[in-house]
Order: sequence, then structure tokens, then C-alpha cells
Amino acid sequence: MNLANALITHKRISTTVAKAKALRGYVEPLITKSKNDTTHSRRMVFRHLQNKEAVAELFREVAPKVGERPGGYTRIIKTGFRAGDSAEMCIIELVDFNEVYTTDSKDSAKKKTRRSRRGGGSKSTSESTPKQAAAAETAEEAVATEEVAEDVKEEAPVEETAEAATEEVATEEAPAEESSEESEESDDDKKEASN
Repeated sequence: MNLANALITHKRISTTVAKAKALRGYVEPLITKSKNDTTHSRRMVFRHLQNKEAVAELFREVAPKVGERPGGYTRIIKTGFRAGDSAEMCIIELVDFNEVYTTDSKDSAKKKTRRSRRGGGSKSTSESTPKQAAAAETAEEAVATEEVAEDVKEEAPVEETAEAATEEVATEEAPAEESSEESEESDDDKKEASN
């Protein structure tokens, strides 16, 4: 009971292998009962632990983390022999509370693919050929340069465009008068020629 309270409270304890194996058989059914958070299951667990703080810790912190695990909540890691009596020592810990082993376990499960002995594998559409990938990259770059060019046109200063517009109007008016006179003369010549 004391080892179970210490394991639930500290999540990892150091003890002998014999005590750890006995503790595993004692604490794992309690963790399984803690998945069902009812008054009855709390009373049944309290009957074995006799510690309110440990029961609260078990139902609040441990049970939500082990909710999907079907069993095997503890891990025994042998650490060698004790100096005094040469007893075999180990560390017993709750599996889901060890950050070294549990980091990115869900991400790696998603990335796993089946490998075959055959040489060729199925390729996705994005990895079809290097030429197609290069063509897609150049198309994306072209679209990006067009978007940048449009942004530059939109961001042109209003004062500069206004000055440029007045200069263009001034330069267009003088030749426009000469060209209008020439066009009237050419229209007259065309009429005479058609008569």
C-alpha cells in the first residue's frame, strides 16, 4: 500500500525488483478502476490505498492520461545491484508520465508507412517526377512575381502619378492640335478625291 501511494504521488520510485513486480500486480488493477470515475470506484480504490491525496491524484491526473491505454501502465527498468546486500535494484514508473519515451508518439504513429521488399513503391501525385515538380515550382514563381508586380503598381505614390498625368496631358495637347488640323485637311482631300 505504501509503495502504491508513493508511485501514484511521485510517478517514479526506486526499489528492488521483487517489490516492483509485486507492486505492479497491486497498482495496475487500481489504475484500471480509476478510468471509471464513480463514487463506487473511488471507494474501492480508497479501500486499497487508504490515502485521500493519492486517490485524488489517481483520479484527477493519472486516469485521464492512461484513458486510451488498455493495460501495462507501469514500466520496470533495472538499475543494477545495491552495494550493501547486492539486491537487484530497479526503477518502477508510470509509462505515460515519462517525457523521454512519450514525446511525439502520436506524430510518429501517423507517419508510419508499410514497407515492402519490392523496389518500387507507390508515389503520391506531388512526388511524381522531378520534371513535373520543377514545372510546378516555376509556375508558382511566375504567379508570385505577377502578384508582386500588381502590388507595386497599386502602391505607387499618388503625387508622382498626378504629376506624371499632368505632364502627359501637356505634351499631348500641343501635338493634338497640329494633328487635328492635319486630319481635317486629309478628310477634305479624301472627299474631293471621291467626288
